[in-house]
Amino acid sequence: MAYSLQDKYINLLTDFGFKRVFGTEPNKRLLMDFLNTLLPPERQIEGLTFKNNENVGSTPVDRKAIFDIYCQGVNGDRFIVEIQKAKQNFFKDRSVFYSTFPIQEQALKGEWNYKLAPVYAIGILDFVFDEDKDSPDIVHTVELKDQHCQVFYDKLKFIYIELPKFRKTLDQLSSHFDKWIFVLKNLADLSDPPPQPLQEGIFNELFEVAKIANFRPEEQDFYQNSLKYYRDWHSIVDTSREEGRQEGLEEGLLLGQRSLLLRLLTRQLGDIPQATQEQLAQLSAEELDALSDAMLNFETPQDLTHWIAESR
Repeated sequence: MAYSLQDKYINLLTDFGFKRVFGTEPNKRLLMDFLNTLLPPERQIEGLTFKNNENVGSTPVDRKAIFDIYCQGVNGDRFIVEIQKAKQNFFKDRSVFYSTFPIQEQALKGEWNYKLAPVYAIGILDFVFDEDKDSPDIVHTVELKDQHCQVFYDKLKFIYIELPKFRKTLDQLSSHFDKWIFVLKNLADLSDPPPQPLQEGIFNELFEVAKIANFRPEEQDFYQNSLKYYRDWHSIVDTSREEGRQEGLEEGLLLGQRSLLLRLLTRQLGDIPQATQEQLAQLSAEELDALSDAMLNFETPQDLTHWIAESR
């Protein structure tokens, strides 16, 4: 089914939009260009390959980690790129946990000198850390340091971008990084053709990839479902903040996320068996995030049941 949409370009903060633009082989130049705005000159990416974004531990009982995007530069550097829609309990702990997978996978069988390639965990946040709400910094780069604040280990970096803090207008954009963050926040609101300050090489490629009119009908379906989830999720977050107490807010958001996914799944697949609903109620916030992406490919309730069994 084709849609008549007022928006000309996709919302990059939806799961579908983010992965279509940054997580596919034909568009990897876009990801490279964006990542290079975050890296020092000596670590610039000249080429990359996408890796399996579903990682398991070294034993059958280890937990899985499902990344939005996981890739490797030609120099061996590993990059996890995640978009986070709302605050989540132990989000920083999850970032550290995720970073262990690209470290562990570098282990070689037999004799090995333990030399590791750098690992970058990059979070694009649609919220602001509570402890940083009074800080003007948009980007936070975190490294392992000693008690004298000297870098102890320079091959593991966490880079967080707090999008809500970015308030520059078009005429205030002064760097390539500024333009990328402006586009991340505002792409869906731009006209076609886009404004002059953004009409340059890499962004012209982005606009062509992100133009909804270029989507196949099934891609428009996927995008509409992803966009509805994104909007409904923000509605849940806003309502929870207005009606709920800070204590228990995270629990309320988790319940709301489960309820929203169940409604969308029922609309997409028909009646969901009670046993599957009970399994859905046991999923963590991390697993629900993964499900919101995976469900775009489901055709029957059995697909959902199988996915839950595989994810546990």
